[in-house]
Amino acid sequence: MKLVTYSREGISSIGAIVNEEVVDLHVAYRTLLQQEGKIRAEEIANAFVPADMTGFLQGGKESMELAKKAVDFALTNKQVGDYKLVHAVSDVKVGAPVPKPGKIFAVGHNYREHILEMGREIPSHPVVFAKFDNTIIGPQDDIPFYPISEQLDYEAEFAFVIGKRGKDIPEEEALDYVAGYAVANDVTYRDFQRRTLQWLQGKTVDGSLPMGPWMVTSDELPDPQTLEMVLTVNGEERQRTNTANQVFTVKYLVSFLSSIATLEPGDIVITGTPGGVIQAMEPQVWLKDGDVVRVEIEKVGVLENTVRSVKGE
Repeated sequence: MKLVTYSREGISSIGAIVNEEVVDLHVAYRTLLQQEGKIRAEEIANAFVPADMTGFLQGGKESMELAKKAVDFALTNKQVGDYKLVHAVSDVKVGAPVPKPGKIFAVGHNYREHILEMGREIPSHPVVFAKFDNTIIGPQDDIPFYPISEQLDYEAEFAFVIGKRGKDIPEEEALDYVAGYAVANDVTYRDFQRRTLQWLQGKTVDGSLPMGPWMVTSDELPDPQTLEMVLTVNGEERQRTNTANQVFTVKYLVSFLSSIATLEPGDIVITGTPGGVIQAMEPQVWLKDGDVVRVEIEKVGVLENTVRSVKGE
């Protein structure tokens, strides 16, 4: 499935994208239960297929299977009484698939070509930093460019979302803990990042983590280490790699991060960027108002956002 969080008429819910339509998973599952004569349909739907993505992921594989049944039901019953189970994508606002994660782990220096262009050595352990949920925006949002800096950079990233709680996860079991995959862009204010040894301040500006266009569930992507990834700015190619070039694989990162912190459903990991960032270019032509940044990852999707300057007061 391609899972999204979306809003319509001020109400947020989770959905599954099918062609150019979005199935409201919560409403569809609740309606299916009602059609089956379940007396506590509302309570059951809230427990197993709730309207928020983190709550849904906490239900694990059982909730995933029930959501698939809800999709099948909705596609043949697009409206039941007053309830619309399916909407045109053009009629809704699609947001980031997980808008309020508990944790966001970001991995630096994870592609050999990027490590070399930055003049670094291959790390013996993952370089890990954090981003916060204030950074997350969706595939239909603009990237806000605040007037605190003139050095706005892009970073194409392959992201994965944790699907069940785990601590000290063996590497051979790691992919069982991944709910799905998404495209991300680790937008970075380079001068803020580089003015201290800690990168956090350049990485946590509001709106600096576009994600989307959906989350592809892991059952549709059994091998995350074979995917082509490309980033363009205004149609000009800037970054290209394959996830096979990662120093630390998805399996390794799940196991490694779970040795540090208990991983929870809805936690996000962005797995590093390849070579081609503006920071390493000569001359350095930073992102500006109106630039269109497009990231495409094979078998996952396309994330495209426009940079918009935020005027100072």
